[in-house]
This record gives sequence, C-alpha cells and structure tokens, in this order.
Amino acid sequence: MATLHNQVAMVTGADRGIGEGVALALAAAGATVIINHSSAKSKDTATAVLQKIIAAGGKGSVEQCDVSKEEEVQRMFASSIAQHGTIDILVSNAGLQQDAPFTEMTLEQWNKVIGVNLTGQFLCAREAIKEFLKRGVQPQRSAAAGKIICMSSVHELIPWAGHANYAASKGGIKMLMQTLSQEFAPQKIRINSIAPGAIKTDINKEAWDTPEAAEKLLGLIPYQRIGETSDIGKAAVWLASDESDYVNGITLFVDGGMTLFPGFSSNG
Repeated sequence: MATLHNQVAMVTGADRGIGEGVALALAAAGATVIINHSSAKSKDTATAVLQKIIAAGGKGSVEQCDVSKEEEVQRMFASSIAQHGTIDILVSNAGLQQDAPFTEMTLEQWNKVIGVNLTGQFLCAREAIKEFLKRGVQPQRSAAAGKIICMSSVHELIPWAGHANYAASKGGIKMLMQTLSQEFAPQKIRINSIAPGAIKTDINKEAWDTPEAAEKLLGLIPYQRIGETSDIGKAAVWLASDESDYVNGITLFVDGGMTLFPGFSSNG
C-alpha cells in the first residue's frame, strides 16, 4: 500500500471536483493536506473538504490564493510552511475553462485561462522547488526531496476546437513539467503529470448527466465508463509515494483509453 505518512501535501483548486478527490485520497494515505481555494466565495466548500478529511481521521488546513498572482502564491507557501514545517508534495490542480470560437475569443479569456492553468503551475512549482531544495532528502519522510504532480488533460495531446486557450495551456503544462523534471531530477525532485479524460464533476455535468449525453460521451471512451474523481486521487497517491520513485517526467493518462483515438477503431 502506498503511504504518505509524515508528509505534507498542497493541492490547489481542492475545494471541489478533481482537486477534492485528490485531497481526500492523499489524506486517506496519511498526508496532511493543505486545501487551496481561489476566493472568499469558495471558502465554505474548501472548509467542507477539510471537515471530511478530519472526520475520517486526517489532518489539514485551508489556504485562499489565486494561483495566477505571484504575491498570493508566495504568501500561501510561506503561511503553509510556517504552519506545517515544510511541504513534501504539490498537486497543481487549479484550472478553468473560458470557451469560445477562436475568432470570438477575447484577450481577457485567453489571458485568464493561461494565467490560472499555466502561469499558476509555474508560480506554485517555483515556490515548491525552492522549499524542496532548501530541505533536501529526509529519508524518514520520502526517498525524494519533493514531488510535484501537474494536473494536465488529455487535451495536452488531443486538439479541441473551440477551446484554444484551454488546449494551449495543457500543452504548455506538458513541456513545463518535462523541462522541470529534466532540470531537477538530479536533486531528487520528482515531477510528473496526470492527464484526466472525462471525469464526473459538477463543472462538466451537462456532458454526462442525461442518458443521451452519457451515450455520446462514451463513444469517446473505449473502456465504456466515465471516470470518477477517485480514479484521479488513486493515481495521485501512487505518483506522490515512494512506490513510483523511479518515475520521472511522465504524463499518466487516466482516461479510459480516450487517447487511443477510438474514432479510428473501425477504420483500420
């Protein structure tokens, strides 16, 4: 069993959806979990996630921060390290969509998505890596000095018309992750990505909440089920644990086979 006992994990965008699923899974594996949320409006949902963790016998805290803002990210890391002593694991999950046909997409929509989805990962990874380098490897905690899991998407690989800003941000995450992994693996810092496929969350509820919508979506998924947030949580626990200590610079697709391009299955 993968264990994260004596480790501290920060999960951005952890007040709902995939972030919540990851936070709950890391806590169940023994980590103390810092639940990041973006604004005062999401404080209650973030607190509810923390209450679930505590009720199950886990530990954690809540931190408000817009990950696209440098000063807020720096403040969040300083506050978290002061409270918990250090950070061992960063799961950069915070992300959003602002979709539009390309010729109608505004600069504001482009900048907002790139700012949260990609710049936010840069800012959080930079602060985490500084802490990992300062602390170094402590074998009683982990074989690695620190672990970063970048939350990507199947759309780092699959183009997505009408979602140019989102797809570009996820493609950027892939190269950011691989470049950082190449740079910091010699310092025993492991950096990888998880790329979810179709996962049941409130944000994409219209894509799976009716039989008609679900049937259409399943046409894209060879494994013939829609993913749950717990599927991503289990993958995150493995990547954050010493069970995956020799895994560096990979994207783990958790997608039921969506990246197998099932539209070609009968056109061989």
